[in-house]
Amino acid sequence: MDVILQTISVTKSFSGKLAVDDVSISMKEGDIYGFIGENGAGKTTLMRMVCGLASPTSGLIELFGSRNLVAQRHKVGCTIENPALYPAMTAMENMEVQRLTLGIKDHSVCASLLDLAGISYTGQKKARDFSLGMKQRLMIALALLGDPQLMVLDEPTNGLDPVGIKEVRDTIQKLNHERGISVLISSHILGELEKLATRYGVISHGKLVDEFQSDEIAGRVGRNIVIDADDATTTQQIIGRMFPGVRMEQTPDHGIRVFGHVDDAGAINKQLVMAGITVNALVPQGENLESYFLKLMAGGHNA
Repeated sequence: MDVILQTISVTKSFSGKLAVDDVSISMKEGDIYGFIGENGAGKTTLMRMVCGLASPTSGLIELFGSRNLVAQRHKVGCTIENPALYPAMTAMENMEVQRLTLGIKDHSVCASLLDLAGISYTGQKKARDFSLGMKQRLMIALALLGDPQLMVLDEPTNGLDPVGIKEVRDTIQKLNHERGISVLISSHILGELEKLATRYGVISHGKLVDEFQSDEIAGRVGRNIVIDADDATTTQQIIGRMFPGVRMEQTPDHGIRVFGHVDDAGAINKQLVMAGITVNALVPQGENLESYFLKLMAGGHNA
């Protein structure tokens, strides 16, 4: 897959204070890149530079393999910080204003994008009366005008209730899976990012402290399953057939430790029971994702 966003030793300072310090990230086509960091870590500043809302003090940004950012930014849709809408206008009216501003001639695009973002039902309701989740989805629809290949979403679930969070998450997944849009997204809700992201970047005090694929998480946090079954040999054989190449070991009390595959615990238990094996216990172990990220942001690891 092609690299669609790359920052190379990007630095941004304000009045001599570094907000972003020598950050190099890489994002490939099709990624949902979860950008994680505490308040003031530099997430929004970097995203603003990617979208052309700020300029690096030093370093380089490449979009779609090019350093001609002016020519490439029409492929990028952004929602940075708080939703900026015309409160006295409907969703459609907000879309029409943006369509005309961008010089897009196709009148039908507004309705189709509102439908895609799950916000087409609002009719004559004014934006000032929208819930925060509705406003966020309208912002996503606005950012889709111009048919971007990359979306940059800064805290799109901030302040939302669980229903609003799920609505925004479903919209992002739909854009990624059905439209093939790559997404750079920041969030404080680590559990939500875990459901979305295919790649992560962790930033702390302006510095990138780690970057990794989602399938590396289990190994990094040491997540595993310990199984107490009455036939350890057959248990290992079954799990080995289910997951070729899986790493396993015997624990001191004759249990079986399966590294990774915590999300497959139910399927493992089902296969063992179907094979006539008595499973006395099946216990997930290891550090959880939130603890791992918090440790990174506290400087407990440097990649």
